[in-house]
Amino acid sequence: MEASTEETDKIVSLAEVKNILKKISKERKELLYEQKIALEHAEKFAKLSAKQTKDLIADLMKLDHVEELQAYKIADILPNTEDDIRAIFAKERYTPNDKEIKNILEIVKKHSVV
Repeated sequence: MEASTEETDKIVSLAEVKNILKKISKERKELLYEQKIALEHAEKFAKLSAKQTKDLIADLMKLDHVEELQAYKIADILPNTEDDIRAIFAKERYTPNDKEIKNILEIVKKHSVV
């Protein structure tokens, strides 16, 4: 009888990817090529720590119009203009209005490292 393994999809931030890959690299002697590239990317572009990213995502999720996927995208990109926010929501069914965009930018600014 075969054991059934279910794969579950989970959204993770760049900061979490960085932590996961660093942990794997300590457990093994060497990362796979793809893992090395992913770690380099995460180290270069993850501007917040995993905790800061989680806090930012939590604050964004409190907004009615921000879904989990958008919250993670916003946390990874840390947009600082209204056009950046519009680009994140471009393919979504819901487009935030100017006030909602300003709220998102204020939350990002509050959590961002300057």
